[in-house]
Amino acid sequence: MQDKFALPIHWADHEDIAQELYEKFGDEFNEAKIYRIRFTELLNWVLELPNFKGTREESTEGHLEQIQSAWVYEWRDNQD
Repeated sequence: MQDKFALPIHWADHEDIAQELYEKFGDEFNEAKIYRIRFTELLNWVLELPNFKGTREESTEGHLEQIQSAWVYEWRDNQD
């Protein structure tokens, strides 16, 4: 369910995207698995996020790399 009060997320919001991905997948993906995700899969997952307002055409490899790294840091922050 989409939060009607949530701010829109765009490609430059790497940390917000990473947090959303962590909330979606939790510990299903550890650091090694996150770094092995194909960018085509990551791109589709980002586009499916409820408050994401970017487009496929606006995506760059740099954005996807930043999101991937931020997701790893988000995963690390949530480990005991």
